[in-house]
Amino acid sequence: MKFPVTYGKDSPKLTADQIVRMKPAHPEYWKVEPVKVSLSIKIDADIVAWLKQGGKGYQTRLNKILRRAMTQA
Repeated sequence: MKFPVTYGKDSPKLTADQIVRMKPAHPEYWKVEPVKVSLSIKIDADIVAWLKQGGKGYQTRLNKILRRAMTQA
């Protein structure tokens, strides 16, 4: 369901330049990091071997792959 956008003196329409120059009132509120959870799953051995080929950080690479898939779904 779409709702119409209404502009007025309390909520004027902003130009693209105004939007680009916007900054949060409290930048610390924007430093939100996802909570990590420990998980035990079974993954095909060839996939794990492929991830580990890049060396240290294979779990981080797997997380990035899953996040990209999630955001593109």
